[in-house]
Amino acid sequence: MGVEVNDVADYIVTEAQWLSIIQNDAASDGKFFYAVKTTGIFCRPSCKSKPPNRENITVFPNADHALSAGYRPCKRCKPTGLRLPDEEWISVVAEYIDKHYMEELSLQLLADLAHGSPYHLHRTFKKVNGVTPVEYIQKVRIEQAKSRLSTTSQPVAEIGKQVGLPNTPYFITLFKKLTGLTPANYRSLHTTISKGGS
Repeated sequence: MGVEVNDVADYIVTEAQWLSIIQNDAASDGKFFYAVKTTGIFCRPSCKSKPPNRENITVFPNADHALSAGYRPCKRCKPTGLRLPDEEWISVVAEYIDKHYMEELSLQLLADLAHGSPYHLHRTFKKVNGVTPVEYIQKVRIEQAKSRLSTTSQPVAEIGKQVGLPNTPYFITLFKKLTGLTPANYRSLHTTISKGGS
């Protein structure tokens, strides 16, 4: 009963490798590296980060293979022996938010995915991007909402759900705080502009 992986057979996680990963086995360091498809990060087997889901793991014989496949080294276990620059680390988190903004996101979840502490992630994210992770998530969600408001006739509550803000009063309040308009006003203003320009 093997794990289904879309990559070549060599990259399927064996039972022994999986045990090494979940037990943070330092004796396996150097024998293989594991990468997490959902985050784009790769680690040593001994990495103390929260274990990923087995189906999201790909294994590589060495760090160069993982790098050439587009994975970035973990900031916590430093699989290449070098510290990942803050900008690269934060870009991994921002990319994850950009793709998963409609899901429930928390600082703890992002820190777990990025293999760091919530405090360090919060501080570094703000230093690199000028906003906190929560502010960045809100900005992405509101930008997505603006796009949907101007291109669909879906109800405001439905758009809120689609962008990860299922609490309609909170969605409307946040939208107004960040844009100066309610979603309904934004939609009617945008429609007026569109009609006037045609």
